[in-house]
Amino acid sequence: MPIRAAVIGTGAITREKHLPALLADDRVEVVAVADIHAESAKAAAAEFGIRAWYTSTTELLAAEHPDLVTIGTPPGAHRDAIIESLDAGAWVLCEKPPTLSLEDYDVVAAHEGPEGPFVSYIFQHRFGATAERLREHLRDGTLGRPLVVQCNTLWHRTPEYFAVPWRARWATEGGGPTMGHGIHQTDMVLSILGDWTHVTAEMATLDRETETEDVAFAIVRFANGAMMSVSNSLLSARETSYVRFDFERATVEVEHLYGYANDHWRWTPAPGVAEARSAQWPAETDDFSGAHDLQMRHMIDSYERRERPRVSGLDGRRSLELAAGMYKSALEGRTVTRTELVPGDLYYSAMNGGDPAEATRRIHAGTQLRG
Repeated sequence: MPIRAAVIGTGAITREKHLPALLADDRVEVVAVADIHAESAKAAAAEFGIRAWYTSTTELLAAEHPDLVTIGTPPGAHRDAIIESLDAGAWVLCEKPPTLSLEDYDVVAAHEGPEGPFVSYIFQHRFGATAERLREHLRDGTLGRPLVVQCNTLWHRTPEYFAVPWRARWATEGGGPTMGHGIHQTDMVLSILGDWTHVTAEMATLDRETETEDVAFAIVRFANGAMMSVSNSLLSARETSYVRFDFERATVEVEHLYGYANDHWRWTPAPGVAEARSAQWPAETDDFSGAHDLQMRHMIDSYERRERPRVSGLDGRRSLELAAGMYKSALEGRTVTRTELVPGDLYYSAMNGGDPAEATRRIHAGTQLRG
């Protein structure tokens, strides 16, 4: 029997990524789509040859009983759609950011079962062959200790981009480029280097009319001793996504825009490191070009094995936790530790610390310090 899949939200990300990835896997039958805008749902169903469309998650789940649901709605709708799907027995793969807060993330997690259904979140940059090889090297110690990381997401978004009602608003997107753009790159780094311990950040709204930041910078310390600089911008005319890892025995870099292939990576051995050894460091295969296909395949594999997928549970929470730490640091004007972000903390419940108007004022003023 094929895995019965359904898609919630029929905007660009669904049509460009989710549906092609699902339809490319012969283990899956896409049985329905849903969107609050009937014309969008109807058009997507017609375009991809899907027999049923609905205007609500509730209607779709009741009528179709899917095994797997993918969610491509605006972020503010993620939590309720995930919970409803999990409670209906469906496994879920949801777009980033996972939820608008750590509290929402933990509420969602409480609806998972010990053996499923599980929810995983789309951070596809983790899944390329070279990123996988880098994780192996870290485990094996072949590159030596990780020391310095640069993580830059320098993109350009026009004023018209922000005219979409849910973008760059606390209530519907949860934040600015820290939540919606740079989180892909930071997630890839965190998936390789592991837990962070401290973050110091500044944010500002320099040019766009938004509630949230359009620029953010941070310095992050990791439990393994490494340090990372983070730059997130939506004001950069020459767009680039760039991550550089400086290990004891090599520098490893990747530069791309919205998705990388293996030939976007560059490996530079440190002086005195034999070329013969360094030749074994990159991955041999070029199996990734920025699409969602690899993560979708992993999710389907996990469903068949009834195993928790990657980028779920604590593994899916780490990037959202760093975002919360960055907002808290920027808005409070101090270094924040990971251990602070627990129930009862204002930034556990909201990226703006529970006061959106004051958060906007501080960010627009160039991040004035509290007190």
